[in-house]
Amino acid sequence: MPHTAGIPIERTAVPQQSTQQRLTDLLSEPATAVEGFLDTLGDAAQAGPSTGLTQRLMRTTLLPQVYERYWRPVLGRVLKGPGGPSMTDEIALASERLALRPGHVVLDVACGTGRFTRAFGDAVGPDGLAIGLDGARSMLSRAVAETDSPTVAYLRADAVEPPLLSSTVDAICCFAALHMFTEPERALDSFARILRPGGRIVLLTSARRDCQLARIADTAGGIVSGQRMFDRGEIAAGLRARGFDEVHEQYFGVAQLVSGRLSDVQ
Repeated sequence: MPHTAGIPIERTAVPQQSTQQRLTDLLSEPATAVEGFLDTLGDAAQAGPSTGLTQRLMRTTLLPQVYERYWRPVLGRVLKGPGGPSMTDEIALASERLALRPGHVVLDVACGTGRFTRAFGDAVGPDGLAIGLDGARSMLSRAVAETDSPTVAYLRADAVEPPLLSSTVDAICCFAALHMFTEPERALDSFARILRPGGRIVLLTSARRDCQLARIADTAGGIVSGQRMFDRGEIAAGLRARGFDEVHEQYFGVAQLVSGRLSDVQ
């Protein structure tokens, strides 16, 4: 502690704006702080109607306990096949495609227990903000418990239409979720709206195979689990139609990784 004439001087630290307050400033509607995250859904069990079994499981209290270690890696391996990326590889791919830099604001849609969000928080640094959005209270409660970062904030909200002001985020990640949305096309509209010009998006979702017999099996599996099976090239075309360029596609099993950059010229 510094001294003047032998008398210690107390320095008063200037408190930094909390991550929740920084997130609040980006929201287009009111939110309530509960259990370490902001909530715009209130008493609603979820933002919209359930699309099936998989989505209903996401709202249980058991699944968040095993989600990161067992559920998500195993389900991902089934969808991506033996040659697809691991969950750790997915995080690296997402960070690379989003070109995250210190100071960026990044939105992790359907964040689950926050594994991607925490990694994004490290990438954007103390001047940036990583927002984890999910509709399930149980998932977000677990995410809060697993997170110790001044650059991460969590939000319970509608993933199809995130309540963020237009042109407020630099990057959006939506992994293993778009195929469970009731209105995935509207979600893509929302993502384009809240991205800043030049902002980047990366999505991991379903991809129906081209072989006719395989397509039938993929479609049937989607119906049983409540997941939509997109055609190959469908998501890339959707991004281009919304003003994205630098669109890149990769396929693993019945999954597709699609990324793009929102054009500066709209």
